[in-house]
Amino acid sequence: MHIVLDETAMAAGTGTGNVLASRLIHRAHAQAGWYLYAPACALVEADRTRPGTAEHLAALPGITVLDLDLPAVLAVAQQATWAQAHTQHAAQPTPDRPDGAVIATTTPERWKGEPVRVLDLTP
Repeated sequence: MHIVLDETAMAAGTGTGNVLASRLIHRAHAQAGWYLYAPACALVEADRTRPGTAEHLAALPGITVLDLDLPAVLAVAQQATWAQAHTQHAAQPTPDRPDGAVIATTTPERWKGEPVRVLDLTP
């Protein structure tokens, strides 16, 4: 299972008491076949909302921070917010993830109408 955390899921998983986000992070660390990704642009926004989030998530062994490479830059240039654009780009199919990834979020309505699958972490 490949899951991309948006900035709301990142903030929820770092001490706000969101059990679903915490379980997801634990599962990625403890169970084979579960992969969590933190797009760098979304990580910046999560840290602005909840200072310390970036350091905390980057230190967790079950989370892979995704850099802003050239394809991601081009995707970001097409969207209104860097965080949402980088998250959506990261969820698209790749050779390693032919089915793409699911976006974990506490605000599923923001992804309505976008070509992504969503995992609602709203408690």
